[in-house]
Formats: sequence, structure tokens, C-alpha cells
Amino acid sequence: MDGAGSFGAGRAGSAFDLIAFIKQPQTILRVLAWIFSMVVFASIINEGYVNMGSERLHCVFNKNADACNYGITIGIVAFLASVFFLALDIYFPQISSVKDRKRAVLLEMVFSGFWTFLWFVGFCFLASQWSHTSPKELPLEQASDAARAAIAFSFLSILTWAGLTVCAVQKFLLGTDLTLFTTEHMGGQPPKQPYPSNDVIGQTTIPVNAYQSPPLIETVETRPPGYNILPAF
Repeated sequence: MDGAGSFGAGRAGSAFDLIAFIKQPQTILRVLAWIFSMVVFASIINEGYVNMGSERLHCVFNKNADACNYGITIGIVAFLASVFFLALDIYFPQISSVKDRKRAVLLEMVFSGFWTFLWFVGFCFLASQWSHTSPKELPLEQASDAARAAIAFSFLSILTWAGLTVCAVQKFLLGTDLTLFTTEHMGGQPPKQPYPSNDVIGQTTIPVNAYQSPPLIETVETRPPGYNILPAF
């Protein structure tokens, strides 16, 4: 129970090791996801819009405002989610409840998998719109670098969030202890534990009834003097 089982709840409250935490692959991927998401939405916000001699700004991705909005939205949410899950990773060793630990791992696993899919969609969406963008329609000298950076780091975000999904799945599989999640335990009742056996290797348990004394049989020799048996009616 103290190890991987129960999601490490048996080691809750242990001292926080900053060096070991930084060296974890999950922490490295979390920081990379935070940086990549910031590059994506910052590139689009700062240089992802161009004007055509008027005050109206057009999205550099084929004048499709949905492409810019999509990249900004998933980038900002991924940025905030990376900060949130990084804080959760720091606080996770202090959680003593097995149920709370399981919920945290499930939340991380579902969100990481879902955001991997959204980054894949975003990469395909931005790359498709950029391939249809014509230099004759938009002045791409100023925004081309920002568009390429958003596309490139969207692809890198797919890899980082996929890695975080794998880490979350491994944590869930290693932390699952089937004896802690039976029907009785989830209903608020502790699982019933069988009584330990008293059998010893090489010996056979003799039932209590085997030690009962045989019935008393009276004989002539065991009768005291002057003892008479009453006749049965």
C-alpha cells in the first residue's frame, strides 16, 4: 500500500524534494507544455493580424478569424491548465485520501488526452488555412514568422500533451489497487477481512467435536457396593 498502490496514499505528508520533482519527466513535459502554449497564443495575438490599409484587422490564416480564435483559445487554456496541474503535482504528495488522489489522476488523464486531440485539430486547422493564404491578398512580410511559429509549436504541443497523457495513464495503472475499490468500500463500508487460518504447515486442524469424550458405560466392576438399578416401567 505504501508504494504505487493506492496512488501512494500511504506516503502522504512526506517531505517535498524539489530536485527530484524537477527531474521527473512529468514536470519537464509540464513546463514545456506551458512554454509552447504561450508561444502559440502570444504569436497570434501580437502578429497574427494584419490590416489592409484600413482599421480592420484580418487574421493572417487566410482571413479566417476562427483559425486565430481557435489558436488563441486553446493556447490560453493550455497555459492556465499547465500552471494548475503543476501546482497539483506539488500538492499531490500531501493528499492522504485515496479517493481524492484517484479523482486528481483521472482529471489529469482525461484533460491531457482531450487537449492532445484539440492540439491536433488546431495544428491541422492552422496548417490548412496557412496553405490557402495568398500573399497577394495579405501582406505576409510581417506575420509569416508568427504564423509559422504558431503552427510549429502547435505540433510540439501535441507531443508534450501526449506525453503527459501517457504519464497520467501510467500513474493511474500503477496506483490502482482493486482491493480498495470494491463495492463495499465504495459504499462507505470497509471490505470484510476473513479470519486468519490457524493451520500450520504439515499439520491438520482437528475439529472440536473430535475431542468429545465417549458416553459413560457402566459396568459391574464400576458400580459401588449397594448400588441397585431401578427397573424400567
